[in-house]
Amino acid sequence: MTDRLVQALNGDVRTYDLARQLRVGMPQSPNHPQFWHVLPRRHGDMVRADGGSAANDMITTGTHVGTHIDALAHVSQDGELYGGADAGDACLGGKYVEHGVHTIEPMLRRGILVDVAAYLGVTTLDGGYEITLADFEATLEKQGTEVREGDVVLIRSGWGAKFDEGATFVGGPSGVPGIGPEVGQWLADRKIHAAGADSIAFECLQPGAGHGLLPVHRIFLVEHGIYIIEAMNLEEISHEQVWEFTLVLVPLNIFGATGSPVRPLAVVAGE
Repeated sequence: MTDRLVQALNGDVRTYDLARQLRVGMPQSPNHPQFWHVLPRRHGDMVRADGGSAANDMITTGTHVGTHIDALAHVSQDGELYGGADAGDACLGGKYVEHGVHTIEPMLRRGILVDVAAYLGVTTLDGGYEITLADFEATLEKQGTEVREGDVVLIRSGWGAKFDEGATFVGGPSGVPGIGPEVGQWLADRKIHAAGADSIAFECLQPGAGHGLLPVHRIFLVEHGIYIIEAMNLEEISHEQVWEFTLVLVPLNIFGATGSPVRPLAVVAGE
């Protein structure tokens, strides 16, 4: 018998890529090592007897660069990780064995887009704008979308449209729009699995404040075990008004790491 999932995938489906392309010089948080890519061997550097040649690559990168997911090891509060684990003791031999990114199971879940920028009728929210619960609930109502337990909730502020502007996307002087503790706690109370956004630090950053305070990271990662996905590309699904989809996301299986680059996909049935 043919599996029903295989049957569905053999039908008409459309896939949206929600990741940013990894490029040298792309905007990133100054708190993390930059992405770098070089070719140690190029075609012609070594040629086989039959005329064949091969090229290869080397990359170095922080795990919180480009579109990436935060593991529960990424943030502690008052010396504790999720579940009350001692943050110092949890790092065994330089690896976070119980809270590392290798513990995140591949995601094949209901995903929803909460397009706050579209609801408010702007291309992008202003830097430092904190999305209120009233904004959030009104957006859901207009879209006819509901948040369910186990969902992956993606929040669009429109700030992702500034990605190619480099330093503007990082938003140091201007701040960055996003949710604050009010919406963060509301989502945590609904027991979502993960949340993502189109900005550099997921949550609201006030002008000039940088990453000094990240209360939603505490609520999600430390208090509730909810994963965070940052620097997503949500422009296409916003344009297509794709509010609900199957979210497919698999982190790199890096033992003990605090995060991983990811390439999330939104999958929907075709017309």
